[in-house]
Amino acid sequence: MATLVICEKPQAAGRIANAIGDAKEIENNGVKYYDIGGKIFVVPAVGHLFTLDSLNGETPIFSVEWKPTFVVSKDALFAKRYFNTIKKVAKDCDDFIVACDYDIEGSVIGYNIVRFICDKKDAKRMKFSTLTEKELKESYEKVSKSLNFGMINSGLCRHYLDFYYGVNISKMLTDSVKREGKVFQIMSTGRVQGPMLNVLAKREREIMQFKSEPYWQIKLNWDKFFALYENRQIWDEKDADKVLSDCRGKDAVVDKVSKETRHIKPPHPFDLTSLQVEAYSLFKYSPSRTLKIAQELYTKAYISYPRTSSQKLPEKLGLKEIISELRKQKTYEPLCEKLLKKKGLMPNEGKKKDPAHPAIYPTGIIPEEMKPYEKHVYDLIVRRFLACFANSALRESVQIFFNIKGHKFESSGSRTVEKNWMEFMKGYIHFEEIKFPELKEGDKVKVKSIEKIEKQTEPPNRYSQGSIIKEMEKRGLGTKATRANILQTLYDRGYITDQSIHVTKLGIGLFDVLDEHCKTILSEKLTHEFEIDMEKIQSGETRMEDVLTKAKIVIREIVDDFKQHEGEIGRSLTTAVIGAREDERTLGKCNKCGGNLKIMFSRATKKRFVGCENYPKCENSFPLPASGMIKRTEKVCEKCGTPVIYVFRRGKRPYKMCIDPKCETKADWGKKKSKKDYNKKK
Repeated sequence: MATLVICEKPQAAGRIANAIGDAKEIENNGVKYYDIGGKIFVVPAVGHLFTLDSLNGETPIFSVEWKPTFVVSKDALFAKRYFNTIKKVAKDCDDFIVACDYDIEGSVIGYNIVRFICDKKDAKRMKFSTLTEKELKESYEKVSKSLNFGMINSGLCRHYLDFYYGVNISKMLTDSVKREGKVFQIMSTGRVQGPMLNVLAKREREIMQFKSEPYWQIKLNWDKFFALYENRQIWDEKDADKVLSDCRGKDAVVDKVSKETRHIKPPHPFDLTSLQVEAYSLFKYSPSRTLKIAQELYTKAYISYPRTSSQKLPEKLGLKEIISELRKQKTYEPLCEKLLKKKGLMPNEGKKKDPAHPAIYPTGIIPEEMKPYEKHVYDLIVRRFLACFANSALRESVQIFFNIKGHKFESSGSRTVEKNWMEFMKGYIHFEEIKFPELKEGDKVKVKSIEKIEKQTEPPNRYSQGSIIKEMEKRGLGTKATRANILQTLYDRGYITDQSIHVTKLGIGLFDVLDEHCKTILSEKLTHEFEIDMEKIQSGETRMEDVLTKAKIVIREIVDDFKQHEGEIGRSLTTAVIGAREDERTLGKCNKCGGNLKIMFSRATKKRFVGCENYPKCENSFPLPASGMIKRTEKVCEKCGTPVIYVFRRGKRPYKMCIDPKCETKADWGKKKSKKDYNKKK
């Protein structure tokens, strides 16, 4: 008999097998697995091989069971080959080790394979935070004798909760639109999706209802600098004019000069959320894309496990050795040299902890060929890691207070005195550098000019993809591993759009319906309570069965409330769906009559085109690409005045264009470029 090592993904299986011993690669129906001396077999899964499915169609639905993913979804048919391979190899094994990622999802993936394919109630467990040979070998040698059932039950509970919410509430919403509006539109919400939409929709309402008000500022220009009047918002223009009149043509006298030197500590090492926020800020990578890139870097053994909430770097990781290895890369050599000269290497850790993994860190393995986006994220992680060990930076802040006939003005600025850790993050951080001339109390300063500036109060900022992930963490909604996917679901369902997040008509419509009839679905408090419950399951403080009983009571109440207002909900959602579809069809204003240009379909040609809503009075029309998703940009072509659109094509880069095929911007379209032109572009 032999040992079966179960891995989460094919690439990880190869690394684990080669770390354990001299592995021979075997192929079964296109699936590669590994034989180590005929005694150890390493097999890969492809993520979840099992998923929940309902046993009846009457709401509320609580009768569910685990089924193979390829049975439930045609999109998962590829998983059947992995299922069968594990089943085939498991027959000849009597010892089982789960070597999936050591987190909640990895634990569920491994446990389901153990119980449903291997027909075992328990197994051994490998625990690791990197896929380096050294750590994997050590993990295998120190394998735990049992699975972590606290982690498993917490994960199973999350799957049940999300399924109960999704299958019941989403089904009712979708059916209500189909019944009342005779239209089909998948309407979904969930345990965390609802509260996330709630946060975004409330901000959208604030922005929509915001009324801008005018105010004035007085700006004084001196030397190469400026000073602002002490009252930053003057609401009466007459008051602003009086200040301007009193000060015009007069010199300013220095009332006071205030200086302060501050120590700016190095940043904390990355946890997943802070990496997602920073990658969005710097590269505009969505949180889900950043997680995917980080996962790839982890699978290649370049970085540690990314799904962590920790800001800790324990000494046992061999921090000095990692820095020594990073020194072998020319890019980081001078930075590593500086750190290795220090007497002690103490990272500036944050407060956040994770029981399973440390903060994200580079392993020190020299990367082979990486794609540009992988290089961006890898470089950011390495520099952030190194910066943690550097000395605090010194910044000098200066405030100069001026007086002109009793009117007070202030200039403020800062400059870097010692860069220290800032040098490690060069290119990723930007500080304003202002150095004022030396002034003292009583000095007179020549005023070059003084001006009145009219401004408008601004609505609250929209959430970005980075800031909403940070906000969800702050509110305790979702987990580090789920927030990005939930945000992406809101985009996929058409509830939100754009990087600076706008809630669509469909999203607002759903929010209004839930806010009026099913507030529980939007409740942050309840969702946060369930998150705490699942943490308690993991620590053994409560049972999964008790949490699911509580959830069933909540969902039954939601279903009962929904059924009482089903007709009204269906009609309201139908109005939102139709309005959203009309909104999606509208590309911009007609450049001939000012009406709306919309995507239309020709019955004769079966092709789509752009036409004016004022037809037949206005016959303005334009062709559209035969394939690809069309999305408006809110911009107008500077040359022809027609709307500019995005065209999204599967497997290809999206592109922008105006809708007029005769526009001069398309003069070179379709022409074959010479080698000279291509090289010039490169």
